Amino acid sequence: MKYNFDEIIDRRGTDCVKYDDLNRTFGRTDLLPMWVADMDFRTAPAIIGAAEDCCRHGVFGYTFRSEEAKQAFIDWVALHYGWPVKPEWISISPGIVTALSVAVRAFTEKRDKVLILTPVYPPFFAVVTENGRELVCSSLVVENGHYEVDWADFEDKLRQGVKLFILCNSHNPVGRVWRAEELKRMGDLCCKYGVLILSDEIHADLALPGFKHTVMASLSEDIAAHTLTAMAPSKTFNIAGMMNSLIVSSSSELLGKYNREMLALHLDVGNIFGHVTLKAAYREGGEWLEELRIYLGRNVDFADEYIRHELPYVKMLRPEGSFLLWLDFRPTGLRHEEVGRILTEKARVGLNDGSAFGKEGIGFRRMNVGCPRAILQEGLERIKKAF
Repeated sequence: MKYNFDEIIDRRGTDCVKYDDLNRTFGRTDLLPMWVADMDFRTAPAIIGAAEDCCRHGVFGYTFRSEEAKQAFIDWVALHYGWPVKPEWISISPGIVTALSVAVRAFTEKRDKVLILTPVYPPFFAVVTENGRELVCSSLVVENGHYEVDWADFEDKLRQGVKLFILCNSHNPVGRVWRAEELKRMGDLCCKYGVLILSDEIHADLALPGFKHTVMASLSEDIAAHTLTAMAPSKTFNIAGMMNSLIVSSSSELLGKYNREMLALHLDVGNIFGHVTLKAAYREGGEWLEELRIYLGRNVDFADEYIRHELPYVKMLRPEGSFLLWLDFRPTGLRHEEVGRILTEKARVGLNDGSAFGKEGIGFRRMNVGCPRAILQEGLERIKKAF
């Protein structure tokens, strides 16, 4: 491989949440952090070069997203997803979580119902409840060895007056890369009941080898007219700290409502490094990403084999996308809290608490394998020894 994903980079002392903010979540600092969803890899050389060029210029004034940056994104999604996007369909947000909150405020009123599929990324809960909306949950179910939508329950919830459906596509934490037919069924049901779709597709580019991401809005004109899509280079290229996301809709009505709320909150400027690295990522990051996806796939293979042979009391359903494992510790027979204590105090490994992803996550932990294989192996060996 051209790029060295085995390189171990010391991130401590850089004010990064993953390494330097352990005490806030776990009550100690001596853990191997395998929790926050960013990777331990150096980003693509083209992105580093773009940031260095910007830094050498030495003037960091107010900056807007250029037409060239928009075109780089348009070319990227056309190439990878066959999704034709026009420049006027594109808006901005500092981050996708910010966009989720802005969209909830733009498209719903107080006490309106907002639907999510659980277990799911914790901010999905927060952007609904913290804005005074009613949270409606439809639990995913395990069928045929992976999580699937409970279609009867999903439609039942939609017909109860839901105004907005927030979709995680691909799904965090269970690792599903939704098939086109699944997305089409979700989208058609939302159109049937007049429910708007907010599709968080931040993990789109990280479908693992053998799987293909589908953009919800690409499936039909009707679905597109009901959908606001959120994308970013942040997870893909490990540049989450650049705070630069893309919000896309072919519906001028939807995009107009989103933009009015965003402008009312003065979130439309972005930062200079976010703009230049976004353009570099989508223009020149493809080769790096292909090697990354192969490396992540091999990490998943390594973890899967290790867990099956060395950790028989842990169950893992193989993810289809991203670098996050959803681990079931219920076969240990231990209470959820006791598993957490053993992981923190004996294994000294920091994993995300599954209960933060909804009641369906009790008994589970989320593990980040976006790291050099030596770190992944150490984490798994610590867990084996502790239990």
